[in-house]
Amino acid sequence: MSANVDQLTHTFIVESRELLEQMENALLAVARDGMDAVNAIFRAAHTIKGSAGMFGLDPVVEFTHVAESVLDKARDGAVGLDDELVALLLACRDHIGALVDAVESGTLDGNGALTDAGAPLVAALQGYLGEAHAPAPTQAAADGGDAHDAGGAGHWHISLRFGRDVLRNGMDPLSFIRYLGQLGIITGIATIADELPAADEFDPESCYLGFEIGFDSGADKAAIDGVFDFVREDCRIRILPPENRIAEYLAWLDELPAEREHLGQMLVRCGSVTAHELEHALAAQAASAAPAQPIGEILVDQGTVHAPVVEAALAKQRQAPDARPQQETRSVRVDADKLDRLINLVGELIIAGAGANLVARRTQIPELLECTSTLSSLVEEVRDSALQLRMVKIGATFNRFQRVVHDVARELGKDIRLEVSGEDTELDKTVVEKIGDPLTHLVRNAMDHGIEAADVRAARGKPAQGFVRLNAYHDSGSIVIEVTDDGGGLKRDRILAKAVERGLVEPGRLPTDKEIFNLIFEPGFSTAEQVTNLSGRGVGMDVVKRNIVALRGSVDIASTEGAGTTVTVRLPLTLAIINGFQVSVGKSVFVIPMDVVEECIEFCETPGRDWVDLRGEPLPFVRLRERFCVAGAPARRRSVVVVRHGGSKAGLVVDHLLGEFQTVIKPLGKVFAGARFLSGSSILGNGDVALILDIAALLAGVESDSNAAAA
Repeated sequence: MSANVDQLTHTFIVESRELLEQMENALLAVARDGMDAVNAIFRAAHTIKGSAGMFGLDPVVEFTHVAESVLDKARDGAVGLDDELVALLLACRDHIGALVDAVESGTLDGNGALTDAGAPLVAALQGYLGEAHAPAPTQAAADGGDAHDAGGAGHWHISLRFGRDVLRNGMDPLSFIRYLGQLGIITGIATIADELPAADEFDPESCYLGFEIGFDSGADKAAIDGVFDFVREDCRIRILPPENRIAEYLAWLDELPAEREHLGQMLVRCGSVTAHELEHALAAQAASAAPAQPIGEILVDQGTVHAPVVEAALAKQRQAPDARPQQETRSVRVDADKLDRLINLVGELIIAGAGANLVARRTQIPELLECTSTLSSLVEEVRDSALQLRMVKIGATFNRFQRVVHDVARELGKDIRLEVSGEDTELDKTVVEKIGDPLTHLVRNAMDHGIEAADVRAARGKPAQGFVRLNAYHDSGSIVIEVTDDGGGLKRDRILAKAVERGLVEPGRLPTDKEIFNLIFEPGFSTAEQVTNLSGRGVGMDVVKRNIVALRGSVDIASTEGAGTTVTVRLPLTLAIINGFQVSVGKSVFVIPMDVVEECIEFCETPGRDWVDLRGEPLPFVRLRERFCVAGAPARRRSVVVVRHGGSKAGLVVDHLLGEFQTVIKPLGKVFAGARFLSGSSILGNGDVALILDIAALLAGVESDSNAAAA
């Protein structure tokens, strides 16, 4: 039973966090979306409270109820949702998140620290209520829409039969009835014990009870049905609406858009039938051996809906024009660990397939060559499909920064908005998880150091409101994320003077703007005139770069003093498997990510020249043999692999070209953690290890060498 309870609790935690995210997004969008946002906030809070009530999580229920009561007043217009209340509700959202975290860690009960943390928030909320507020509701709104307000309370009848295993699955039947009381008033309840066995056959872990419940509520049918979501598979439920609801259902049918829909879909949309009742009726229709009975008749026979409502829905259906049927959105929630396990297995499959290909080429058996060729194609398709499962849109990560910008702007006393573009750009979920903290620091740094105070902006002819822009796009097999602000820009001369003072730049040397700006990523480097709570201690930007480099990425800065700054972060799309181009230098094999390879040309060496002529343009190159100190004489005929990364382009001189192969990325051991120009390793089909080149670092080294030679 404990395993089932743990699973249900995990579902509650996951769904609560999703609702908290929706609540935060709606709070930040109140100024733009108005009442729609208020309703969304209310629905999220109400759903969390309801789910917590089913699990007996009283601290969550009590705190969320007070916040919900304030939101209810905001929906009625009795309380204005101004900036102060939005800030308070954001703090309440954070506290609910802390309560959910405590549920996950098992420390919710008797947690005095959480109670103390919530007390000032409750006091502030009650200030908006104007009077002492009860911690538990007697009647609450069903949802944030108009259905609750459309009609007065009606007398519903609920017939409920619990299954034998409901107790074994960790559910308390009475908890659902108690929570039902939050949507209205239970006017009567009869316990049905017809299935209670004889004493010698009684199983104390089985449930034999049913209930007939009279219920007065203004909630709609879907809200009442939703009370039993967590026990859906362990009970039979029938909800009979009050007679006065027929007029409401008929009115709702009239308001539906004129679209061609199935009868059942129309009844669900108008609220007279729940999706579960429709599913049950369709199953009954499919199981019938006789000619298919119309779904409307089945629903009426079951007592699910009144006949006049079905007749009105049929009339509405006949009036509707033809339209393309709506396609159902189908999705399955999959544990991330299972996806990681799948990717690891696909990686091992690729390595094993490479070994089979090697044996086939060595034996030259035609049938074996054909089979391994087919196997390679299938493995490649499996790889692409598996990697696609882990690809997620970066929009969810970008949206998190709405809260960051809101809170930091209030702390700094600045008017700053966040602009987002490229939200649909996809990348590996592992990269998304690890890029959040570096981006947070870049955004906070742009707001603190970049964007000026309102009076300074006015003096410079800028609008009082500054902006931070997040943009993402794909380029050459990488994802590029730009963090842009319209602030004062980096002060080139001050950075250079500080660098000379610290010995990072030799006096008299004139580095490029790019080199100067990149100095801010040096450990402990800061030009801030005063230390704030956000920045100024010289700690953070070096960590940002280190974290990005650890993801096989790179970071660059472009800035114009007085106009603003753009930080460009370039990351690989995936950290697991890539298409790689293998080359050899002596007996060493190196892998170049295929996405950066442009072409291969023959190497014609000219003494004293560190570039080759590429169709009339000079192309700087680096000899991998010298870069990695590979012993032995170079090959008689060598090649240059032309690679491009961002705006840089260079050649890599190698002995042999081995061609394109699927490459499984393995991390380097701790011994090689500080090795430059390498981003990982891979296992070849023969069991040897190939090193994956860090093209960004190599090209940066080529650029530095070129600048030094020019100086």
